Amino acid sequence: MPKQKTNKAIKKRFRLTATGKVLHRQSGTSHLATRKSKKRRRQLRGTAPLDPVAAKAIRKALSQWSY
Repeated sequence: MPKQKTNKAIKKRFRLTATGKVLHRQSGTSHLATRKSKKRRRQLRGTAPLDPVAAKAIRKALSQWSY
């Protein structure tokens, strides 16, 4: 049986923690940021955990997990 390939587009956009949570970059920071408040821009920095329902599909596409 052939190996399951990792989805490279998903690999670039999501990261797995040691406990199996999926982290993603928060949206709303790429452009048109000047109209957003400083507080909002500051809070959108960094990564945030993905909700468990969507995370299951991401883990399957990364193929490191057998879900």
